[in-house]
Amino acid sequence: MKTLAEVLEGIRGADEEALAEAQKHMDSLIKPLGSLGKLETMAVKMAGITGKVKNNVEKKCSIVMVADNGICAEGVAGSPQDITLVQGMNMTKGICGMGVLSAHAGADIKVVDVGIMSDYNNDKVYNRKVKYGTDNFAKGPAMSREEAVKAIEVGIEMVGLAVSEGYQLIGTGEMGIGNTSSTSAVFMTLTGESAERAVGKGGGLTDEALRHKKQVITEAIRLNQPNPSDPLDVIAKVGGLDIAGMVGCFLGAAYFRVPIVIDGVISALSAYGAVLLNPHVKDFLYSSHKSKEPVYDLIFKELGMEPILEMDMRLGEGTGCALAFHIISAACAVMNNMATFGDIQYDDSYRIDIRK
Repeated sequence: MKTLAEVLEGIRGADEEALAEAQKHMDSLIKPLGSLGKLETMAVKMAGITGKVKNNVEKKCSIVMVADNGICAEGVAGSPQDITLVQGMNMTKGICGMGVLSAHAGADIKVVDVGIMSDYNNDKVYNRKVKYGTDNFAKGPAMSREEAVKAIEVGIEMVGLAVSEGYQLIGTGEMGIGNTSSTSAVFMTLTGESAERAVGKGGGLTDEALRHKKQVITEAIRLNQPNPSDPLDVIAKVGGLDIAGMVGCFLGAAYFRVPIVIDGVISALSAYGAVLLNPHVKDFLYSSHKSKEPVYDLIFKELGMEPILEMDMRLGEGTGCALAFHIISAACAVMNNMATFGDIQYDDSYRIDIRK
């Protein structure tokens, strides 16, 4: 299994030669220049990831990190903590939102236990438990630095496994009651953003409970004093095992050179953490939908990205990735199957490049 240090050292950016060839091919297709908008940029970006102008993304899966969060003891979540286990198991049955949408997209799901608080009997779950949930970071660090690194390496391992099985497109997902609190805490620490702007209602809180959540997170950051210039320290002290696992997924995708899709707010925060650890990771990222959590817009501003869908969704689990798979596949179909002006023997000199 690859270590975090090996992966960080081994990541390289987009293949610039392939990007140039892909853009040249895209501009030769029988359409006005730039007329397919984001589909064009998505298809060209794929070439920079794989090194090939034409790409197939028919075999796809989402890696879902499942873990409990000790911060739930502070009453910051709107759902009981055992929902983490219940929904994690439901994912393996295909009966939850992620299961239904993934099946519709023709995508598989790899459910990974990186920190479920309970034991269970389910051989469809990849048991990579680092610990039985994080500690309550309102009382002290969520986990040790070593545990955070181990969880990141689980994500790297899972992407490596997916690539070895022939998957061409990876999605990310999570399940962990309380994880919007850890997401906000990590982002607030890394950016200096306030709780007023970065903390939302998560799965469902009253206004009074939201005020309490903001206070708990603010006090927890003050207590733990995570170092904003050290993302690993921040994740260990006020983050979550699911966040760390997905950071590993994004790093692993960049290392193994496979496209990977951001889901909702927890996934976006993890992508941001991975980019801070190695900026080349951004070359491998695709967005999916715009989450309703307020910190989502702030994270995407930091990433310099835009979501491709706005569906008023806030379920998480990887549901946005399942929808985005259709669009990314469509972008590749444009690159692969449209004719060029050369194919139809038509002079395209009449076209004006209005993109500039």
